[in-house]
Amino acid sequence: MRRAIFPGSFDPLTLGHYDIIKRGITLFDELVIAIGINADKKYMFSLEERTEFIKGAFKDEPKIKVLTYQGMTVDFCKKINADFILRGLRNPADFEFEKAIAHTNRKLSEIETVFLLTSSGKSYISSSIVRDVIRNGGDYTGLVPETVIVKP
Repeated sequence: MRRAIFPGSFDPLTLGHYDIIKRGITLFDELVIAIGINADKKYMFSLEERTEFIKGAFKDEPKIKVLTYQGMTVDFCKKINADFILRGLRNPADFEFEKAIAHTNRKLSEIETVFLLTSSGKSYISSSIVRDVIRNGGDYTGLVPETVIVKP
């Protein structure tokens, strides 16, 4: 079985993430959306909310699982028998950052990283931009799947 993980904090899930996930499931038998937990990071949305956003967006996709993890991504891959890490690239800066991580992961394990370019119409969307729009009372709905709902 070709199992991959798509790791991230997904705070919140964006249409950019959604694009990579939808295209990624065509490449693998199973895609685990791996929500990383970082105790040092302050999140806008709770772990439960982020999990529900993702599960709701992909409720009709049997090839997708949503799991949480702490620690190194390659260790989580080994734990769940995933041979691939899926990552999205929006721009050259993403590439340079992700390339260094991919090389490190490869040095530490046999895990291969697969990169997909984000579709051009979504390449400007990031979770940090979405959070900024939300904090400032803007209309975030065109940047995220409909399952992402900000509670007043």
